[in-house]
Amino acid sequence: MSWPRKLGWVVGAIVVVAAIAMGFMPTPVLVDTASVDRGVFEVTVREEGKTRVVERYVISSPVAAYARRLEFDVGDEIQEGEVLLYLEPLRSQVLDPRTRAEAEARVTVARAALLVAQQEVSASEADATYAETDVARVRQLHERGAMSQTALDLAEAAALRTMARREAARRVVDVAEYDIEAANTALRYSQTAGAGGEMVSVQSPVSGRVLRLLHESEGVVAAGQALIEVGDPDLLEVEVEVLSADAVKIAPGTEVRFERWGGEDALQGVVRVVEPVGFTKISALGVEEQRVLTVVDIVSPAQEWKRLGDQYRVDAIFIVWRGDDVLSLPSSALFRHRDGWATFVVEDDVAHLREVEIGRRSGLRAEIRSGLSTGEIVIVHPDDSIEDGSAIDIVG
Repeated sequence: MSWPRKLGWVVGAIVVVAAIAMGFMPTPVLVDTASVDRGVFEVTVREEGKTRVVERYVISSPVAAYARRLEFDVGDEIQEGEVLLYLEPLRSQVLDPRTRAEAEARVTVARAALLVAQQEVSASEADATYAETDVARVRQLHERGAMSQTALDLAEAAALRTMARREAARRVVDVAEYDIEAANTALRYSQTAGAGGEMVSVQSPVSGRVLRLLHESEGVVAAGQALIEVGDPDLLEVEVEVLSADAVKIAPGTEVRFERWGGEDALQGVVRVVEPVGFTKISALGVEEQRVLTVVDIVSPAQEWKRLGDQYRVDAIFIVWRGDDVLSLPSSALFRHRDGWATFVVEDDVAHLREVEIGRRSGLRAEIRSGLSTGEIVIVHPDDSIEDGSAIDIVG
């Protein structure tokens, strides 16, 4: 065999052996990495909130009445003491044929009762006149000694009774006349037009803007019925419903940061009230949650959030703890190992398992108390293909 041919066989054998060796070599695993950093670390609670006017007033009807149509629109400016609407007396009922016939019959009955009363007055006046004449006659006879004192007393008593009956009959006539007037009134004002009377004006208790129209069109309103809601939208606060487990970490004075409210920069706030009573709410996933209402004051300058209005959505981030020089790493780099936590540290393109002790956790990051140092590179989102000593290839 010639030398060139021997050299070709040797080279081929080397290539085959190298290919076999490379086939048995482990393939590096593609991973994402992050560095362990030292700096400001915040423990936060993030929830969705909404703005609301600090002092809002729901103006109601003081009496049952007929309300005129509101001339205001939502957002209109109003001044304290400005008349918002007028209330008229309730309008009369429209009579159907049967009711009208009954009303006309009541008028006829009232007139007949008036005639009877007038006749009673005539009779009582005749009796009273006779009684007065009889008393005068008996008195003259008594003075002459022809009649006793008893007879005179009886005559005077009879005269008093007849005069009392006459006055009573006259009062019956007055009552009958009032009944006729009442029966005629039912017919006279049985129409849809207002019957006139005293108007009631409803005024604004504060200066501000109209927030909601609860009864815009004219019509009958009941006593206490809500008509219009007013307030000053320049005085806003934020209400946030937080989980009860998070509410115990929040106290009045806790710093709050508002994001995703529509502006470029975050707004600052301070917790004013954490209500002591919770309530049950069903989440979007259908899970029952115990939540607590928290009220936050906006402390950023008003010109920074002047476009915010009532019931606007904001993201509220409650800062329950902050450290200025804290070692931390992404929470996605951690995984459970034995009774604690661990991560994979990258050294010379090889993954090394490292047990760590963690402290506080906040969303995407976790505090490292021991096991790592600043600047070390760790693997984020490690899967089951990575083991201690695995070759890795960093993405990007």
